[in-house]
Amino acid sequence: MFELNGQTAIVTGAATGIGEAIARRLAKAGATVAVADINEQGAQEVCSSIENAFPLPLDITDASSVSKAFDDVLQKTARIDILVNNAGIGGRAAPLWEQTEEDWNRILLINMTGIFLTSRAVITHMRDRKYGRIVNIASIAGKEGNPNMTGYSATKAGVIGFTKSLAKEVATDGICVNAVAPAVVHTKILDQLTPQQVDYMTQKIPMRRTGKPEEIAAVVHFLSSPDCSFVTGQCYDASGGRATY
Repeated sequence: MFELNGQTAIVTGAATGIGEAIARRLAKAGATVAVADINEQGAQEVCSSIENAFPLPLDITDASSVSKAFDDVLQKTARIDILVNNAGIGGRAAPLWEQTEEDWNRILLINMTGIFLTSRAVITHMRDRKYGRIVNIASIAGKEGNPNMTGYSATKAGVIGFTKSLAKEVATDGICVNAVAPAVVHTKILDQLTPQQVDYMTQKIPMRRTGKPEEIAAVVHFLSSPDCSFVTGQCYDASGGRATY
């Protein structure tokens, strides 16, 4: 069940954290995984311990970089079955009145425009093949809103809306598009936040702990598989019980 033998997956932001865990999980299930990241050295290090993976230098905010990277994958494997849009940033932790236009534009570019560019780059190929799985990593913050994280919360809400819209556009093309909304997960992105913010988010989790990257990867695995055949346009919470609606 959930086997991915013969399939090709691209995972963005896969040099560390949740992305790395997803890349390892999909590779273990049999997929050939493109470990895509702007940090090429980090991607190479991850691939060194995954048998069926290769590094893919990628700047998701640059349309030409995205196009070249995806063309490279097609030349290498002749197919793209799975796209996991994981790359993102937490942004600067501060109330709105201390945020700058630079802060806003940067998080919008990485967290939203990046997903637009990568999804656009792969969607025609998937439609032509009448098969594809796109999984976008959102956040509980996109549903509830976290204080001092207006940019992050807004962009993750945008990811959810984008997911639902695209899913409807390709619903008859054999393509399933879904999102996963983690609560706070123990990754390096927490270094961008204050201890007070991390505590605020953890205290809202009924399990009273942060999630593990591997726990998010398990949800992504199902959504990336052929078994996910009648599930599309959904946002799966992985929150330790935080979101109960």
